Amino acid sequence: MSAVVRLADNPGSSTSARIALLGTGVVGSAFIDRYLRLLDNGIRLPGIAWLANSRALQPVEGDVAQALREANAAPRLDSPGLPHWAQNESLRAGDTVIDATASDVVADWHAQWLARGIHVVTANKLGNGSSWLRAQDIQQQADAGQSRYGDSATVGAGLPLLRSIRALVAGGDRIHAVEGVLSGSLAWLFNHYDGRRPFSELVREASQAGYTEPDPRIDLSGEDVRRKLLILARAAGLPLQSHEVRVKSLVPDALASLPLAQVDTALGQLDAPIAELWQRAAREGGQLRFVGRFDAHGASVGVRVLPAGHALCGGSGTDNRVAISSDRYLQQPLLVQGPGAGAGVTAAALLDDVIAITQRA
Repeated sequence: MSAVVRLADNPGSSTSARIALLGTGVVGSAFIDRYLRLLDNGIRLPGIAWLANSRALQPVEGDVAQALREANAAPRLDSPGLPHWAQNESLRAGDTVIDATASDVVADWHAQWLARGIHVVTANKLGNGSSWLRAQDIQQQADAGQSRYGDSATVGAGLPLLRSIRALVAGGDRIHAVEGVLSGSLAWLFNHYDGRRPFSELVREASQAGYTEPDPRIDLSGEDVRRKLLILARAAGLPLQSHEVRVKSLVPDALASLPLAQVDTALGQLDAPIAELWQRAAREGGQLRFVGRFDAHGASVGVRVLPAGHALCGGSGTDNRVAISSDRYLQQPLLVQGPGAGAGVTAAALLDDVIAITQRA
């Protein structure tokens, strides 16, 4: 693998358009690794001109991999925020911002970048998966700026889920319901939990593997699934708002109120309630699955006991499994299944959107 990528002389990159990467953690690092491999394979991509995290806000000069190592080894900033080049005219129309963060501050900039003709490719669900007004603004500013918003990585880690829903709607189909296991981390947890090991141990394992959000309570509370459900519903043409989604959290109140630094040592609070749920499911001959659903009657998120033969009980590992019911798929829903978590598949989804933007440029 080539270790040095220079904007001026790399034959696989485009010097007229540039990439700014925000977030160099597990997903951001996987993005750079895949980016370099694609360049080595002859795929034409914009050069990475800047990267930023909570430790460094820097331009990239020469070796992208070395810049990543230096950024991740730098001391933590006292007041991390958007770098000046993300807020001023350093970014120009045709550039692409990659949002590999989970930051609400960064998501609030998506519409502003799009309005300036800057493409945004994101794994951050807080763009289309939070405020309805923000989601509308993103679409309107993308239209005004003639820019592209790539959000394939926000739901299903690039599975053809958002794309399928949007294609059905564009073709005149009407979506009746979407129901599924939408969290790769919760899928992994309930696929592995058998009542023998404490649930908290599995949560730590999933976090170390990069399956959960940096704060695992976002997954366990159902908030991550709520955001994904909002993104899917809005793609289906429904103006679903966050407060309209009924969410049943797995996180006890005492754990929910703790600072992030204290969460790991308190995860044992999950064990007894989850064990009780699992025992109930076992008595009923069913399986636990954390399910999100929307239809004409409303939207809900929470753990359910499903019959062992239920369509959403298939799959393994971090698989998402989602059923789409529509006019076209009325008797038998369209089923989309595949890995729904992990840095590698998320990074691949981000690069897929970058490639699509590059090819249309």
